[in-house]
Amino acid sequence: MEGLLLRTTIATEQNDQAMADKLVDEAYRLEPHNILVMLAQASTGLIETWWVSRLGTDALAGMALVFPVVMLMQMVSGGAMGGGISSAIARALGAGRRKEADALVMHAIVVNVALGAFFSIVMLAFGPSIYRALGGTGGELQTALSYSNVVFAGNILLWLMNALASVIRGTGNMFVPAMVISAGVVVLVPLSPCLIFGVGPFPELGVAGAGLALVLFYAAGTAVLLRYILSGRNLARFRLTALRWPMFRDILAVGAVAAITSLQTNVTIALATALVAATSGTNAVAGFGTGVRLEYLLIPLIFGLGAPLVALVGTNIGAGQKQRALRIALIGGAIAFAISETLGLIAAFWPQAWLALFSPDPHVIETGSAYLRIVGPTYGFFGLGMALYFASQGAARLFWPLLSGSLRVLVAIGGGWIALRLTGSLNWLFAALAFGLIVYGVTLTAAVRSGAWFGRE
Repeated sequence: MEGLLLRTTIATEQNDQAMADKLVDEAYRLEPHNILVMLAQASTGLIETWWVSRLGTDALAGMALVFPVVMLMQMVSGGAMGGGISSAIARALGAGRRKEADALVMHAIVVNVALGAFFSIVMLAFGPSIYRALGGTGGELQTALSYSNVVFAGNILLWLMNALASVIRGTGNMFVPAMVISAGVVVLVPLSPCLIFGVGPFPELGVAGAGLALVLFYAAGTAVLLRYILSGRNLARFRLTALRWPMFRDILAVGAVAAITSLQTNVTIALATALVAATSGTNAVAGFGTGVRLEYLLIPLIFGLGAPLVALVGTNIGAGQKQRALRIALIGGAIAFAISETLGLIAAFWPQAWLALFSPDPHVIETGSAYLRIVGPTYGFFGLGMALYFASQGAARLFWPLLSGSLRVLVAIGGGWIALRLTGSLNWLFAALAFGLIVYGVTLTAAVRSGAWFGRE
């Protein structure tokens, strides 16, 4: 992929349309491999949930409370700030500024480590209040805290790992981060149940064991990625340099705004979880939380498309090839729609095949099935919007993703709250969540197609 990025840069600089088209096709032939790796990463969370579900409904409901917060950290560190890092490096390389790309590596590490430490302090200090506000009580609250405290004790490692992975992806190299993730999956999948249930020499830690396995994965991934960059094999190299505001601004101009977009996604799910908890209790929370895990599964899948989109769009924008960048984005969006819609329709037609993996409780399955039947058919719009969000990071144009995400929150949570007040039925809440996804995808697509990236908002 490093060679692919360099050849794409040369093609854009020489305005060689045929060569650039060939390279774009080559990039997307690599996508199935990248998507499969991201699917493997997502599956670790699902397998972890399956093991935790063996501990009972309270444990499953407690995980449902924590999951939006944990996903927020992963999305902001890897997708939002990570996208800002990859975009800044891709644009610098696309414009031929190699020294600037090198300087961005150290600035990327500083930004993510500082933010990781901040969120660790917040969640360790205020976690109980946050989970109570989301409807956690009794056993589910204790489960949530047992898992959350361990994960956030090692939160800095997640942020550092994603900073390093984003530096590498910004050069167009998707292979190394993908292989690190794959190796981590091989270790994490058996390690998690060993620490949860105390298999062999491992202590029995319950849900805290699941959190510890995740932290150990972050630590190992960080060590491998750091070694790769320090070896000098990465196109953007680590160099000690004086910290400069313009370098931080290049990252934060994309990453900070993108973080708001990530926050919108997770706030929508967290507030929906709170509405379900206030209306229907623990079993319904467990059912909704299990159903919505499938929506979260789409995020790393679309990231498999989105990471190359950031690099390819950023490189073409940096070299002044705007229309080519737009075409790449729309192709990526179409692929994302097809993948997400297929999964959503399968879930809508056969929801019990998914839900029964995690709980036999009829109330859990009933709520989860209602969610998947109503929201699943709109998953394509979520995938479409997410792909264009990543492409917008590469273009450093995030106004429309931010606006589209705000409209989603307003429609989904505002409309859902009104629907619950008027009907008391979770089905109408789920209908509002579905409509919010449609608004998100359609609004962002219309804006990007109309040329909003290029000053015609």
